Amino acid sequence: MRKRWSNWAGNQRATPQNWVKPRNLQEIATAVGEASAQGRKVKVIGSGHSFTGAAVAQDVLVDLSLMTGVISGPDADGVVEVEAGITLSALNEYLFLQGRALQNLGDISYQTVSGAISTGTHGTGVHIGGLAQQVVGLTLVDGTGNIVEIRESDDLLRFARVGVGALGVIGEIKIRTVPKFALHVEEKPMRLSYVLDNLEDLVDRNNHFEFFWIPHTKWALTKQNNRTDLPLQPIPRVKNWWQKSFLENTAFGMVCRLGKLFPSLIPKLATALPGSGSTSYVDDSFRVFASERKVKFVEMEYAIPHEHCRSALEDIERVIAEKSYKVSFPVEVRFTASDDNVLSTAHARQSTYIAVHMFKGSDYGPYFASVAEIMAKYEGRPHWGKMHFLTNEQLSRLYPQWTEFLEVRDRLDPHRTFHNEYLGQVFGE
Repeated sequence: MRKRWSNWAGNQRATPQNWVKPRNLQEIATAVGEASAQGRKVKVIGSGHSFTGAAVAQDVLVDLSLMTGVISGPDADGVVEVEAGITLSALNEYLFLQGRALQNLGDISYQTVSGAISTGTHGTGVHIGGLAQQVVGLTLVDGTGNIVEIRESDDLLRFARVGVGALGVIGEIKIRTVPKFALHVEEKPMRLSYVLDNLEDLVDRNNHFEFFWIPHTKWALTKQNNRTDLPLQPIPRVKNWWQKSFLENTAFGMVCRLGKLFPSLIPKLATALPGSGSTSYVDDSFRVFASERKVKFVEMEYAIPHEHCRSALEDIERVIAEKSYKVSFPVEVRFTASDDNVLSTAHARQSTYIAVHMFKGSDYGPYFASVAEIMAKYEGRPHWGKMHFLTNEQLSRLYPQWTEFLEVRDRLDPHRTFHNEYLGQVFGE
């Protein structure tokens, strides 16, 4: 019986004919070269934290779980070279021991580094780019099994950093790090109207600002994270368990399960969420950025031009009310600087990210479709690791260098060795 694979959320599954676990770059090249010669398709898995079908493999599945080491560094410039299967959490711990850190991170660290950059993981901070922007070189295996080294000076790097699995199998990655730093954290509920009225000030004066609007209420949970030289003062152990483990995971999971059974209760249950109070603490950056996620969900996220943030949120609030959607998960809002990566969702524009979630097993279709229609009004670009319904034709109008990316794909994967149904939807045949 063939081994089955599924992603973290359980909404993507595959039963590949071959499951390959390479130990190095050459073994990846051999596996891809043999598959290409036989006309078979190859896809790569990391830790399965994408909600899309980008990693679904029916022919050959390349599993990077044996390629998790640090190759070298950090060097004098702070550059570290790692194997593509290392998780962000493992890299964070290694860098901390070396006195270094990643400049910015998303809100989970379970992902492999290659998966995180390939799908455009971004974090928050209006003056800081996403994780891929920290990549200064990588080595991949193209669609015919050739090993391709891409340096910081190569224009190809702008295409390959966020490649959505279409250009090759990334085997090794060079990332520029910074000296390790601490963050002063302030977490507190605010009225949504106050957040939106003061949004530019909150975004500009904080190194990292984000908020979570709670549907069916007028409240948002805000997070203001700023670099500091203050001594570490982490949340006391018992309080940390109560807030981060029990309230944000155990109790919230109970609310979600109850809401799934009795959707009419969700608006009333939502009123309890802003009552968690305010918290202030100082801790190492990587311990602040990443959150524990025990409650499983499906997610859709779009990047829109920053100036449309308020209008988009007001539209979402309106559609939830008009269509009586029962939404137990907060709407997450984050901010990043623009960058020059060709398929980055923040390409050439300062961006606001708006993410919507539904509890695993709930009917997300109508709600997600309504939000997608709203995002289309504001030229929304879907996060490559999260659910969306857009096609090649629609996406081509959102990215100035879309055609050039397809030309690079033709060059690196002429026989479509890395093709699957999802890439067909996104890039066409």
